[in-house]
This record gives sequence, structure tokens and C-alpha cells, in this order.
Amino acid sequence: MKKVHIIATTLAISLILVGISIKPDQVEAKNVDSSNTITHRIEITLPDDKDEAPASELPAPAINTTASENTEPTIDWQKIKIKSGDSLSKLFKKSGFSAKSLHEIMLLGDATSALKKIRPGQFIEFGRNENKQLAALRYAPSRIEQLTVIKDTANKDHQWRASWESKEIEIREAQASAIIQDSLFLSGAEAGLSDRLIMELAGIFGWDIDFALDIRKGDSFSVIYEERYLKGEKIGDGEIIAAEFTNQGKKHQAIRFTDSDNHTDYYSAAGKSMRKAFLRTPLKFSRISSRFTRKRWHPVLKKWRSHKGVDYAAPRGTPVKATSNGKIAFRGNKGGYGKAIFVKHGKTYTTVYGHLSKYAKNTRKGSKVKQGQIIGYVGSTGLATGPHLHYEMRVNGVHRNPLKVKLPKAKSINAKYKQSFAKHADPLLAQLALIGSTQLASNPQSSDTLTN
Repeated sequence: MKKVHIIATTLAISLILVGISIKPDQVEAKNVDSSNTITHRIEITLPDDKDEAPASELPAPAINTTASENTEPTIDWQKIKIKSGDSLSKLFKKSGFSAKSLHEIMLLGDATSALKKIRPGQFIEFGRNENKQLAALRYAPSRIEQLTVIKDTANKDHQWRASWESKEIEIREAQASAIIQDSLFLSGAEAGLSDRLIMELAGIFGWDIDFALDIRKGDSFSVIYEERYLKGEKIGDGEIIAAEFTNQGKKHQAIRFTDSDNHTDYYSAAGKSMRKAFLRTPLKFSRISSRFTRKRWHPVLKKWRSHKGVDYAAPRGTPVKATSNGKIAFRGNKGGYGKAIFVKHGKTYTTVYGHLSKYAKNTRKGSKVKQGQIIGYVGSTGLATGPHLHYEMRVNGVHRNPLKVKLPKAKSINAKYKQSFAKHADPLLAQLALIGSTQLASNPQSSDTLTN
């Protein structure tokens, strides 16, 4: 150790002597020589050893949190099947959500009005946030539409936002035809038509054909209609594109047409609207139990008397429709008619609906009704032996046979659309003719037997 100290001391003394031996002019000369060198002065502040914080106590480097702030909140979805008797308010209450949230969602108006029409068998989904509060809901009224309502937490107002998503569907054209053997419903079903399409077919021709009376065995129909597909799977039927109905040898045709004003309706081959002033029957499908006659044996009064209307036998509670637009002139009990409604259609026509079991809502004396609107229900009030509807047609106060009376003619298509309608209708009429001729050739039938 002593040797080490001696060596260190010797080196220190030597360095001091060297420094003393250097002359000032040599230092100055060296400074002058260094003036030709470019130097950069950098100031570095070194921390005081006593004030320096340990690495563990240093602040963490700044982190960009923008991405995390924009991340969608986690939503836990709960799917609920809607049962009979359920309402949106009940479902909210059962799920523990406030009436205030429901009120705010319904304030979105048309965007969420579909929630008022929820039906048993459908599903509604509630989305909860991390605090178990309602953050979103989903409702699909059909397989191709879905409503999503979500609370917009990105904005300060935290308001609810609604959006609709529609899945793309494929429309395919289909056709069907049949010769009626037993009934329109059975023949239509055997031809592959759904109940909805059969009812729509009857509705299209309901101004010209009384489907409760006029149908005969051997009558025939041909239909061109839409089928709707989603990802290759049929999900339902669309609209009837064109149809033909031959009733007792008389051919009726209807073509669906949409004009440039986006108005859609059905027209005959000649361009006459299928919609007429009066429907031929106030019921959908029924059988005639008693027809218009000047002399009929009354089963209750036990005597002969005229029957100035048509009686439609139907189950109690069957809806009764107004056959034309008009105003209710009378509603109440009327002798043998029982509960009855008289509808005035302008100055010329009046229709009478008797033996009702009850009246529909919003039917008061003086109230307006539209063609096809339900005004009452079949019953057996008054002089009736069983449930049926008594229907009358009066022209200028005189009773007329509702089944044969001449009714106001239909309006023609607007003149400016006649050319485009003809271009649209001609190939469809040719297609209907081909379908019908093929059907008749393979299934010849007679048409002289009444079907019920």
C-alpha cells in the first residue's frame, strides 16, 4: 500500500511542475491557433446528486389516449322474446330500465314508431353498459329490417340516436294458375299461393266479382307475382304483378302499374282503374243464405214478404266493411234490422248493414267512412234466426238488387301515362294468356256448378 501512495504522490508533483513550465505566450499562441476551428457550445445541466429522484419516482412518459377514448363502449346484449300481453313499457320495467329512457327513445318520432307495433313471437334486444344501464336496443320487425337505438356518449348531450338497416333482398318472378274445383282458397293453395296472395287476388277483383256468390266450379285464374329471397332462401311473397280471373266465362284482367309520380294501382287491360265506387260485397268470403226477391217466406214472422237485400251467412263477429266512401246517416237499433248502420254515399246511393252484433270504434252518426273500412260485426240482432249480415243497396231511395245494380264506372288512367302503361302491360298480358292457355289445355273443366 505504501508503494502505491508514493507512486501517486510522485505523479501529482510531476503534473504540477509541467503546468508551471508552460509560458503565457504559448497559451496565447495556442488560443490564436484554435480560432480557425468551428466549435459548437452545448450547455448541459447536470442534476444535483442530492436532488435527483430515483428512477421509480420519475413521472411516466405521456401516452396518446385518443385511440382508447374513441373505442366503442362494451355492450352486453340480452335477447328477449315478446310474449302475448307484453308492451314496450312492461319490457322496460321487467328489465329494470327507467320510464324516462323509454320516453326519450319514443321522442325520436317516426324513427322509433315501429316499437309501438311489437308483436308476440318477435324479439327485442337490450344492450347494457358496464354500469348495467341501458345503452342500446335492437328490434327487427322483419327478417330484412332492423332498428338500432344507441345512446351517443361521444357527445355532451348523450342523446339517443336511431338508425335503420335493411338487408338486400332478391326479387324473383313466379307464376301460378288453377281451375277452381271446390273453393278459391283450396285451389289457390294447391297452386302454391299463400293465403295473403289469395286474399290480395280477391281484393284486386273485388269491385267486379262477388266472391261470396259469383264463384263457380270451372272458373280459373292466372297470376304473375313476386317472390322475395334473402341469401338464396325464400322469405315471403311480394306483390301481384298481373292477374287474370275468368268468372262464369267472363275474363277480368289486372295489371300493376307505377306512374312517374310514384303512384301505384291496378288497371284493366284497357287502362281502367280496378278501383270502383262500390265493392261488390261487404264481407270477404261467405255464402249467400238469402237473395234479393220480391217475395220470400220470412222464417221469424212466418209469412211471405219481400226481401229487399242480400243476406250473407257468416260466423258471429265477422268484420263488415263499408262498400264505398260515405257518411254514416244512422247508427242504432232499427226494428227488424236490429243493430244497423245506414251509410249515405253522395246524393244517389245508400247502403244498409243489418243484424250487427256490435259496431266498430269511431262509427258515429255523421262520421265519414272509407271504402273497405270495418264498420261493424256480423250478429243476429233483430228479426234473424242466426248470425248473418243483411245488406241493402238503395238508389235514390229505391231498393235495388246489390248483386245486379249498375254501379258508377271506373276512372281511366291519366292520359299522359297511357303510352307507358301500354308498353308495360302488353308483355304481361301475353304472358297471362300463355299461362292460362297451358292450364286450360291440361285441365279442361266445366263451369256450371256453384261453389260455396
